[in-house]
Amino acid sequence: MAGEMLTAITSLGGVLLGGGLSYLVQHTTLRMTARAEQRRLESERAENRRAERLSHLERFVAVAAEAERVAFERPDDWSTGEPWPVAAQEVMHRLWVAERMLQVLYPAEVYAAARAYFERINRAVWDGVPSLDDLYGELDELRGAFLTTSRSALDR
Repeated sequence: MAGEMLTAITSLGGVLLGGGLSYLVQHTTLRMTARAEQRRLESERAENRRAERLSHLERFVAVAAEAERVAFERPDDWSTGEPWPVAAQEVMHRLWVAERMLQVLYPAEVYAAARAYFERINRAVWDGVPSLDDLYGELDELRGAFLTTSRSALDR
């Protein structure tokens, strides 16, 4: 009887040990799978965020270029209702919206560079361009600073 009891206890111990090990393996596998899924989701989210940022950056640059053209085409005399101020208002509104989206999506230093670039374009559109050569230089410098800051923010 003692031999049968020892066999039964040994068998039960083996079952408990096997069940416990099986549980640990399943639990560990589940945790590893969950971590891998979390990393995949974080990577996907980061890539989507980067794509969104690039899209808004591209929109801002395109509208800024259009606003620069509007500034260079500004007539000396214009009045409300004429084609130029209507087109200028529409372009500047789109540039303002694009600039505000950069404020939402990028760090403060990128927004500050975008804001400086926007303000100079805005002054050129509404106040006029006294010297085209000076304005080209200013805009090139502001655009370059903005793009450099944006690039560094995208690389993070």
